[in-house]
Amino acid sequence: MTQTINRGALFNASCLALITTAFSFSIRAGILPQLGDSFGLSAEQLGFINSMWFFGFPISMILGGLFYHKVGPANIMRIAFITHTLGILMTIFAGGYTTLLISTLFIGFGNGCTEAACNPMIADMYSGTTLNKMLNRFHMWFPGGIVIGSLVSKFMTDGGMTWQAQVWVMMIPTIAYAVLFFGKAFPKPSVEGVTSVGSNIKAMFSPVFIFLFFCMALTAISEFGPQQWVGLIMSSSGASPMLILALTTGVMAIGRFFAGPVVKALGQTGVLLGGSIFAAIGIFLFSTVTGPMAYVAALIFAIGVCYFWPVMVGSVAQRVPLSGALGMSIIGGIGMFSTAIFQPIIGGWIDSARASQSAAGLSGDALELAAGQETLMKMVTFPGILIVLFIIFFIWQKGSKPAATAAAH
Repeated sequence: MTQTINRGALFNASCLALITTAFSFSIRAGILPQLGDSFGLSAEQLGFINSMWFFGFPISMILGGLFYHKVGPANIMRIAFITHTLGILMTIFAGGYTTLLISTLFIGFGNGCTEAACNPMIADMYSGTTLNKMLNRFHMWFPGGIVIGSLVSKFMTDGGMTWQAQVWVMMIPTIAYAVLFFGKAFPKPSVEGVTSVGSNIKAMFSPVFIFLFFCMALTAISEFGPQQWVGLIMSSSGASPMLILALTTGVMAIGRFFAGPVVKALGQTGVLLGGSIFAAIGIFLFSTVTGPMAYVAALIFAIGVCYFWPVMVGSVAQRVPLSGALGMSIIGGIGMFSTAIFQPIIGGWIDSARASQSAAGLSGDALELAAGQETLMKMVTFPGILIVLFIIFFIWQKGSKPAATAAAH
């Protein structure tokens, strides 16, 4: 007897799993200074710990994409639950730098499993414009969860609670998604021929996919580079780093909730080009302003990076539909892999900027702020390159409709 697909329960469980990912991002960003103090770690070492979060993600995403049709989304989400739980517990009982590296890798692996299972599952449950809307609503819970997580982290830190207590909070959505997924039937693939890894790989050698592949590396670091380091950089600027993170991600969540009309009006290419312009202005402002103006910079930055991730995934789903679950996983994987590579580089930029600013006679908060702003100025390069690439993409795709939208989904 065929079980009925409970789309609402599956979608809600997917959102809870993404909230776990968001908590692991925002709470980790919030406790970064405490981890540095507790274990005597440099900014570069913290960068390597951060990079494990982004490195575990693409490994499991790509593996999940390759084996999605063999093992199914239910088993991928079981692996997500096990690795999330292991990673959270290992972080809480960490004995030092090495344990933190391994535990963060586990959490990243669980996060990648969530994306690998849920993106294609949602693409199989919804069609046409509803797919764009639901993908954005699913991805809304990454910034939405970061808002909740960053506020929880701020209030717990201000209340004198330990960083270990904050990490325990991550277990709440983890247990919730496991309970909601338990015993549910999952949808079957909706695109004919998409279950063949050979046809997936062939589709990924198309010029559009290759172009999007390179763009994704830059959209991801434009979004995650400034966000992951905002606590360390902005703590000396007179603005609350966790409030900046909450404001940024709050605007992103609202933007993604109302993504349907925006994408319809500007098209995928228009949204990506506009986003890269706003992101460049936002990061530039972050590198020059202090105090309350930092919140204005956060607002502009948020509008810029808001649609990058879901619209890039949606572009692959609709413009290269035969790439299937593997195509969506590879595009997300390269985004996270790029961010993993750049984390210790950004940490190194901060360390060398500190050294040069210290040699120039600065100390204390003035030193931290100058070093942070010098690092952010280097990060403007990422969206700067994207502006050029998305102008090319806009002209190239002008007049062409996303391929097989109605037929594929």
